[in-house]
Amino acid sequence: MANLASDFLGIKSPNPFWLASAPPTDKEYNVTRAFKAGWGGVVWKTLGSEGPPIVNVNGPRYGAIWGADRRLLALNNIELITDRPLEVNLREIKQVKRDWPDRAMIVSLMVPCDEESWRAILAHVEDTGADGVELNFGCPHGMSERGMGAAVGQVPEYIEMVTRWVKKHSRMPCIVKLTPNVADIRKPAEAAMRGGADAVSLINTVNSITGVDLDNFAPQPTIDGKGAHGGLCGPAVKPIALNMVAEIARTPETANLPISGIGGVSTWRDAAEFLALGAGNVQVCTAAMTYGFGIIKELTAGLSHYMDEKGFASIDQLVGRAVPNVTDWQHLNLNYITKARIDQDLCIKCGRCYAACEDTSHQAISMSEDRTFDVIDAECVACNLCVNVCPVEDCITMERLAPGTVDERTGQKVPDEYGNWTTHPNNPMARAAE
Repeated sequence: MANLASDFLGIKSPNPFWLASAPPTDKEYNVTRAFKAGWGGVVWKTLGSEGPPIVNVNGPRYGAIWGADRRLLALNNIELITDRPLEVNLREIKQVKRDWPDRAMIVSLMVPCDEESWRAILAHVEDTGADGVELNFGCPHGMSERGMGAAVGQVPEYIEMVTRWVKKHSRMPCIVKLTPNVADIRKPAEAAMRGGADAVSLINTVNSITGVDLDNFAPQPTIDGKGAHGGLCGPAVKPIALNMVAEIARTPETANLPISGIGGVSTWRDAAEFLALGAGNVQVCTAAMTYGFGIIKELTAGLSHYMDEKGFASIDQLVGRAVPNVTDWQHLNLNYITKARIDQDLCIKCGRCYAACEDTSHQAISMSEDRTFDVIDAECVACNLCVNVCPVEDCITMERLAPGTVDERTGQKVPDEYGNWTTHPNNPMARAAE
């Protein structure tokens, strides 16, 4: 069996699945249930300073986006940081860490941008025996209006400044949680490095309004006839998160910066993708809120089985394996030629491929009177739209044309990967006469 044990910044946990800082990690009861279920660690819901109390709304706190089958694709969250007293949270963190010494306990923090506020709360957190802190520089609603959260995370100079304070006043590992609501995620990551951060975590939630009530004309969720933007999370944000994780992992200036991947992890496959793109572990929230803590059994069993199939003995052998294959568009191989192929035995004759290609693409699929659909190679540009709209898995696939094959669309022979008309294994850069 593959070893799922995780060592992230020297913080050990039995598996790489941590619960992200969110409602599921707001108190001892929830976290204890999570650890009993098998989660490797938690990031305790964000603590604030001993100032004015945090007051959450008493109406709906979540908006939602569903698929056609009512599957939850995303949540929009307008909940603030913990509204429980600081001393209560600290006492519970200390107790849970004492009861579960083999699990990772990270404490998320958000206080005003002055050095004394950070020094004071760090001293309290260290007393709990927690394994590290995560600086919440990403929350896009409520707290950002008070000069915290994303208001810090969108200004690299502030990220560097606060991170320096944290490293100055604490011996604990420091993870900086980044907001995706920026133009270039590499800039805040570099600022965190300059400030001495031990790692970054990303992504925090994406600014969003999930819908509008068309009777009272207010954004959802609606509080007394009004609505506010919130933070989007769940499967819908996974592509954004994967790209931002990859950008940090493949950029030379930040390539050695440890990453905790967050954003739409719902299955073991999602987790494996984050790990392959450079994340050292993953954090989960929406999936746990949708299915309960028991989902951890599927996550660990699936990842373990996958690693066994690939021959990976440890998580470290998976981390970063996809990073060398992430590139910029101009470096893609334009000599790579594929065509769509339809498996007639699997085809259910729904016609979605034909409609999509005929109306919105390249008119590369024909339809006979008996509704048999075939690819017209002379028109197919291999966009694979038909693959994506087909409701039957593997009914339509993309087949690579072998070097030397005539591409009916262009009338030219397909070159090899080096741009040659024929392959030259001993001298691949030499061009051959046609």
